[in-house]
Amino acid sequence: MLGAADLLAAASRIAPYVVRTPLLRGPVTAAHGTGLLLKAEHLQLGGSFKMRGAANAVLALAADRVVTGSSGNHGIALARIARTLDIPLTVVLAAGAMPSKAAAIRALGAETVQVGGGVAEREERARALAAEQGAVLVPSSDHPLVVAGQGTVGLELLAAAPDTETVYVPTGGGGLLAGLCLAAADHPVRVVGVEPALTPRYARSLAAGHPVRLPPCATVADGLRGQSPGAVPYPIIRDRVDELIAVGDAEILAATALLHRLGVDAEPSGAVALAGALRAGRRERAVAIVSGGNTPARLHTLHHSHTSTSASTSASTNVRI
Repeated sequence: MLGAADLLAAASRIAPYVVRTPLLRGPVTAAHGTGLLLKAEHLQLGGSFKMRGAANAVLALAADRVVTGSSGNHGIALARIARTLDIPLTVVLAAGAMPSKAAAIRALGAETVQVGGGVAEREERARALAAEQGAVLVPSSDHPLVVAGQGTVGLELLAAAPDTETVYVPTGGGGLLAGLCLAAADHPVRVVGVEPALTPRYARSLAAGHPVRLPPCATVADGLRGQSPGAVPYPIIRDRVDELIAVGDAEILAATALLHRLGVDAEPSGAVALAGALRAGRRERAVAIVSGGNTPARLHTLHHSHTSTSASTSASTNVRI
């Protein structure tokens, strides 16, 4: 069973490959006053919190070939660490994956394979490819080492703001929410998962008392389109999460625009936690995790910056995405 020791081990293991992201002042609202902070994981290497879990899994498993299924950000993170370690990587993408994220993955040297259907079909193809290639399968959320890596977000957050009353966590596959639950195991902070209203797989599963699978959806939060809870995150979340909130696409886009006005370049998936905090409207010391900033414009710039210098080995080894 995962615990605090696993998170501490992950923090030590990934330290050379990630950055400690800051807490930023959030929007001042009538409900929250000045008490809302933002955990700026959009500033993480690779553009999202996914770098933490990806690095922890690849390093701990000493992988020499990796396969994954990803909506984009996990694939980008794995491509970055695989490139650093000179490891072949294949990323399987579902039909609705953003072309700009697929291009960024390829620009970092990984191979992409696209399948029809949704996340379930993507994961099935990734498992088959890993078996065919004799590669290590590193899922985007459903792996103990990935969850432990994502939990380092919680370690940093609670160390920097120990008086936090509530943490709002964007929830797709559940790796980040499970990691926060582990980090908060012995802390009085409330942990609130925020799901897109079009795919509330954890809320439905907890209500049913067992994991349930939802049909594919097309929420604007492209990184949170998972269809069912992961076997690893589900019991952790079940036993520790305090509340699950669902937010609609209009709320997600409004939160994204609000972050942009604050100078926080979040993608819609990265704004989901703020949307949840705004919906909750509690006057409290709260932190919303801005989980990613891989917007199409940013990825376009980074992709073309990389491809224009790919002939230079030194430029290639220093690209930051």
